[in-house]
Amino acid sequence: MSAGDRLRVALVEDDRRTREAFRVLIDGSPGFACVAAYGSLEEALHVPPHEPPDVVLLDIKLPGMWGSEGVDLVAKRFVGSKVLMLTAFEDESRIVESLCKGAAGYILKDTPPARLLEYIREAASGGAPMSPEVARKVVALFSTLAVPQRLDCEVKPQEARLLALLADGYGYQGAAEEMGVSVNTVRSYVRSIYEKLQVHSKSEAVSKALRAGLI
Repeated sequence: MSAGDRLRVALVEDDRRTREAFRVLIDGSPGFACVAAYGSLEEALHVPPHEPPDVVLLDIKLPGMWGSEGVDLVAKRFVGSKVLMLTAFEDESRIVESLCKGAAGYILKDTPPARLLEYIREAASGGAPMSPEVARKVVALFSTLAVPQRLDCEVKPQEARLLALLADGYGYQGAAEEMGVSVNTVRSYVRSIYEKLQVHSKSEAVSKALRAGLI
């Protein structure tokens, strides 16, 4: 992160009005800076940003190469950046393609501004944010593919509830509000869950919990 602890965000969105709206939101929010705004994936891959971004908001449906097709290219172009997919629709095949190629999360364009900024923060800190509508599709998909696995540990009720909220697309702040606890308490639960499930990310924890039938 750059001086002043700004989260640097790059946009890849072909619709000019939408791109400008996101740029204004990001630049107008304390702690955030839009360092680049591109109209296509090809432009993003060839024109360097003013500063290396912490998070790249990548539209799924773009002219030329689709965002879902080029996630891995963006990750290589912007080394160390988290790629957060941005879309107006919920397409299971595109969701799976994006996540398999390394996207950190998948959110809808009509996400409220405050929640969008929370998702960007979460992605930058290593989380895997998803809009609830998308998260439900991912959960349903995993449920049909997963074979229950027995765990050699006991997950407490509050930890199981947190896992369910994370699977439904909640960030740490939103989950804390739903559970009536502090964000620090949620982080404590997350550390305990990671240790018990022997995982290192939210997506791994949710996936393993689904396979074990915990949620």
